[in-house]
Amino acid sequence: MNSNSSYNPVLLIHGIFRKSGIFNKMSGHLTQLGWSVYSLDLAPNWGNTTLEELAQQLADYIDTNFDPEQPLDLVGLSMGGLVARYYLQRLGGINRVQRFIAISSPHSGTWTAYTLWGKGCVQMRPGSVFLEDLNRDANLLKKLNFTSIWTPWDFIIVPASSSQISAAKDVKLSVFAHAMMARNSRSLKAVAEALSEPLQVHD
Repeated sequence: MNSNSSYNPVLLIHGIFRKSGIFNKMSGHLTQLGWSVYSLDLAPNWGNTTLEELAQQLADYIDTNFDPEQPLDLVGLSMGGLVARYYLQRLGGINRVQRFIAISSPHSGTWTAYTLWGKGCVQMRPGSVFLEDLNRDANLLKKLNFTSIWTPWDFIIVPASSSQISAAKDVKLSVFAHAMMARNSRSLKAVAEALSEPLQVHD
């Protein structure tokens, strides 16, 4: 695997009903550009366990696979963005992650989550206790290079504007539709650009 010592390792976190294979195109693209790319399969991936439990799986994977001093960049797709946020905001991840990119993540929930009754699906409904808690101190994420990439042509995140969040740099793409956000060339370019940005300097 090609690597560039100036790049952090990148960990890709999939969404509901998906596995790490959803990132095959993105992983190949980023690897070609010089990143070391990792991904994991969250289980179960059907929304029938809590997002806190999935975030703990993410934390365990990071603790197992990376040196404690190694800074990381995270890319979370859809539900994976919320899993990553819980890790960052509640499990100490904010102390080691430097860039966080959420792709079509329902930061304010999605009405499609009402079609399913799993614990994780309930947590992704607008106004859920889980989302209200995370959004109460979402400004913590301003400590990172945080980018939210989304499309108005998203029919899974309803309304699509739920992927917007004030703590993030907003990147709006004309991609049709939700599932293509991990594969479309515009998305791949936007992710690479966000991962290449110099880190913010904080007082």
